[in-house]
Parts: sequence; structure tokens; C-alpha cells
Amino acid sequence: MSLLNIILLIALPIAGILGYFVRAYLGRIKLNSAEAKSHRILNDALKEAENKRKELLIEAKDQLLKEKNLLEKEIRERRQELQAAEKRLFQKEESIDKKLEQIEKQEKILQLREQEIQEKDEELRKEFERHKQELERISGMTSEEAKKLLLKNIENEVKLDASRIINKIEEDARRIADKKSKEIIISAIQRNASDYTSETTITTVSLPSDEMKGRIIGREGRNIRTLENLTGVDMIIDDTPEVVVISGFDPVRREIARLSLERLIQNGRIHPARIEEVVARVTREINEVMLEEGEKAAYELGIPGLSKETLNNIGKLKFRSSYGQNVLSHSKDVANLAGIMAGELKLDVQLSKRAGLLHDIGKGSVVEGEGSHAIIGAEMAKKFGESDICVNIIASHHNDREPESFEAVLVQVADAISASRPGARRESLDTYLKRLSNLENIAADFKGVERCYAIQAGRELRVIVDNDLVSDERAEEMAREIAVRIESELKYPGIVRVTLIRETRIIDYAR
Repeated sequence: MSLLNIILLIALPIAGILGYFVRAYLGRIKLNSAEAKSHRILNDALKEAENKRKELLIEAKDQLLKEKNLLEKEIRERRQELQAAEKRLFQKEESIDKKLEQIEKQEKILQLREQEIQEKDEELRKEFERHKQELERISGMTSEEAKKLLLKNIENEVKLDASRIINKIEEDARRIADKKSKEIIISAIQRNASDYTSETTITTVSLPSDEMKGRIIGREGRNIRTLENLTGVDMIIDDTPEVVVISGFDPVRREIARLSLERLIQNGRIHPARIEEVVARVTREINEVMLEEGEKAAYELGIPGLSKETLNNIGKLKFRSSYGQNVLSHSKDVANLAGIMAGELKLDVQLSKRAGLLHDIGKGSVVEGEGSHAIIGAEMAKKFGESDICVNIIASHHNDREPESFEAVLVQVADAISASRPGARRESLDTYLKRLSNLENIAADFKGVERCYAIQAGRELRVIVDNDLVSDERAEEMAREIAVRIESELKYPGIVRVTLIRETRIIDYAR
């Protein structure tokens, strides 16, 4: 090994040791320098924070001083305002005191004047009494006796003159009115050319063959029973070939039953579900027809502004009859007659025609209980928004109320003219209809009754009750109670059969 190598071997470890100590020394120097620097930074931050604190404290004091000055200024302004208000109040108080003093002076003056007036009144009264006594002494009568004598003489003279004038006026008016009224009524009848219709209580439906009778009756009579229950009529199927007779006092029900039966026959499918569907559809169609008939009548007569409910009830009259006379035709007849006479007398034509058309509207609705159709119709008209004078005309057309207008008297006359034409009415039908209506009203008074129909010319009352409200035991009792009440309240030939129907219907759907 050479000397150089030996030196290198010795020098390398020494150099490493020296390098270690040099690095350690340099690291200690850097650490001391960092600590000193951190101390300087910390001291600077403390000084800066102290300065900032002092600045903020000064700013806060300045802000408080400003707010204090503003508050003092506002207080001074408020104090000035209060002083000004106090001054104004003081001035007003002084003004009020002055006015009170003036009022007191005026009251004293008025009291003095009132006292003077009373003294003058007393003087005038004494003077009047003196003159009165002087006049009584001269005439030999008291003032009351003279007054009565004077009034009696004037009254006798006025009565005599008034009696002469009234007799002359009545005689002239009677002569002129009799002649004029005849002319007006004759003219109205001649100018109003209308037909009358007489209706019956039965309707016949022709069948394509006698085999159809069995299908209408159905198994165990279920088809015809369903049809009768839904329409409220009595269907008579006898030996008469190819004919079914529909009996019922309500023309609307008969029409629904007739149209329903004709459609069922035409379709060929007759069973309870189909019957219910057809009857419901026909009922809706009949309601539409009634509305159309009401609109048609109003258009023909030139009567605007009738509500939908009013038109619908007018249309119902097409299916009603009174003493065999169609009520809608009669109502239009009355409207035309009343309008013509009102025109001749220079009265309200529109009001007369309107009230004439509506005068029998009460006959178009089924109303529970007793009551004149005139009063019922008046209540309906009032509900539908008709004027008070029109309502009075309807209520008074049979003298159920006192007429309040000339138009009301015209409608009474027109109603009598329309009903008095030869063959227009039959007295027996109205009595018959009233009896059937009374039968239905008796049943309708019982709780739980849904529908009731008088059929077979009043020989049977069919009552349909609510299954939830009426039990089987109650149904038997109710049928007997209805029969007893009919026996006690109505007079009728023969017997009346009460048929009470309580049905349980359960419906479900397979999907």
C-alpha cells in the first residue's frame, strides 16, 4: 500500500468528523438567528396591536361624542315643538273661554226675549178670550156649538153635491165600461184563435205480435214489475190483441213509460237492467223536451228574460191537464188574451203576457201537502226571480190573494175566457186527479218513503221505501198505517190496495 493511500485512509475519517462538527455549529447559529427573528416579529405585532387598540378607542370616543351631540340636538328640537304645541293649546283655550262668554251672553239675551214672548202670548190669549166671550154674548151660542153648526151645514152641502156627481159618474162609467169591456173581450177572443186539447188517463202501445207480451212480462213478471216500479204507472196486458195499455194519472210518467216500452220493443232485448237503462235515458230526454217546450212558448209569446228553471216548469205543463184541458195550451191562451186586452186598455202588455203564461206554473210541480196551485205557483215565481207584481198576479188569479193591479184582473178574465169555451174542460177529471194526488201525498208523509205512485185509476197505491230506513217488520206496519190513514181521510168508491215494496239490491263488478 502506498503512502498516498495511507494518507487518504487517515484523512477521510478526519474529514468526516470535521464535517459533522462544522454542520452542527452552523445549525446552532441558524437556530439562534430564527429565535431572535421570531422575538422581533412578536414584539412588532404587540406594538402594532397596541397602536390599533388606541386608534379604535379614539374612534369609539369620537362616535359616542357625535351620537351624544345628535341626541342633544333632537331633544332640543322636541322641547321646542312641545313648547310650540303648549303655546297653541293655551291660545285655543283662551279662544274657547271667549266663545263661552259670548254664548252665555247670547243665552241671557234669548232668555229675556223668551220671557217677553211669553208675556205677549199671555196678552194675546187674554185678548182672544175677551173677543170670544163678546162674540158668544152677541150670537147667543158657544164657540163649540157654532163650529159644529157650521161644519154640519158644510157637510150636508158637500154630501149632496158629491152624491149627485158620483151618481152621474157611476152611470156614465157603467154604461161606457160595459160597452168597452164587451168590445175588448170579443176582440180578444176573435184575435186569439187557438185550439184546445182534451186528454185521458190511458195510453196504448201497439205490439208487433202477441208473443211480445210474454217478453214484456218476463220470467215471473220481473220485467213488467221493474217497468211499473221505475215509471210509476200500471201496465195492463189482457186479451186485447197486440196492445198494451198504460194507465196512470200523471201524463209525464205515462209518456216516459210509452217511449221506454216502444224502444224496448224495437230493440228486442228486455230485461231489468236494460229497462233501467232505457227508462233513465228517456227520462233525461223528456226533461230536455220540457225545457225546449218552455223556450218555444216564451219565444212564441215574445217574453224575454225567463230563467232556465222557469222555462223547465213551463215545459212541464205540456204533460199536464186540468179538467181535460192541456195546461200549457191553456197558459199560452191566457197569455195571448191578457196581452190583447192590456193593449186595448193601455196597460202593461209584457207584464200581462208574462203573468198569463206563468199563472198555472204551480200545476207543473209535485208538491207535498195541501195548497192552492196559485199560491204554490206564486212562491215558485218569487224563487225564480219574478217581480212582486207578477207574483201577486199569479197568486190572485183564483182570488187566493187580493189583486194589486189592473193586470191581475185581466189575467183572471183571460183565465175564465180560456176555460169557458165549449168542450175545453171536463169537471170530473180534475176531481179524479185530485184524489190520486191525495193518495200519493198521504204515502209521501211517512218517513223512509222514496217514491209512491197511485195506479189503476186510484185502486192501488204503490209505495217504494228505503231498504236502510225501513225494516221488514216496519214495512208491514207502515202498509197498514197508510191504509188506515186513507180510510180516515179520503172518500172513494170500492177499495184501495196498498202495495209496499222493500227491495235489497247488491251490485258488484267483475274486472
